[in-house]
Amino acid sequence: MPIELLAKVSYNIHMKIRRKILNIFAVFEKASEGGYDVSFPTFPGCATFGKTFEEAKKYAREALSLWLEEMKSSHLKIPKSFSRPIIDEVSVSI
Repeated sequence: MPIELLAKVSYNIHMKIRRKILNIFAVFEKASEGGYDVSFPTFPGCATFGKTFEEAKKYAREALSLWLEEMKSSHLKIPKSFSRPIIDEVSVSI
């Protein structure tokens, strides 16, 4: 294997190892038509849908990855910390 190719492969492996894992809160809501709507309070506008919870979680990872990739390529700052959303009931008279 040529030295240049070996160096490139080594660099790519090294870069993959150094990637950060972000744990970002997602909100999964049952959709009226069935399935689950998914949104991310930290990233308004980033949303997806899945027919099952497992599918919704898979699509959530994909949507969020693309969202963060776009932020990175646009040189936008990705938040370093995330707060857990507070979800509670609010009673109203109708």
